[in-house]
Amino acid sequence: MRVLVLHGPNLNLLGEREPHIYGSQTLAEVNEQISTEARQLGLDVQCEQHNGEGQLIDALHAARKQYAGVIINPGAYAHYSYAIADAITAIGLPVVEVHLSNITSREPFRRKSVTASACRAVVSGLGASGYVLALRALAGTLEK
Repeated sequence: MRVLVLHGPNLNLLGEREPHIYGSQTLAEVNEQISTEARQLGLDVQCEQHNGEGQLIDALHAARKQYAGVIINPGAYAHYSYAIADAITAIGLPVVEVHLSNITSREPFRRKSVTASACRAVVSGLGASGYVLALRALAGTLEK
């Protein structure tokens, strides 16, 4: 089974950008951790990073014909992109949202995710290991 992992805006700067919040791992290291776990679960995973809202929407639309599920870290778009929420709903795939930090303990504007309600589940505040947990949850969903 194929799974798409979408990293949103600014995640290309992981390891440099506010490591006290987002951790010291680079995006390449996070993707390697995701790929290792996917292999152990028997999943074929593709990781992509896009800074633009439209790029994320296009990737979600394309996913509906290529993948069995999606993991998305929409970054700041989680807090205001109804367009991404609509795209998640429209594709009809199980989607798990991931946030490296605990968004409910952050600044007031970060505490609500408008994309979360379109997703099967949300993993927040566990750093890069949140992606591993999301993969495991998605693998369990796809097996049913």
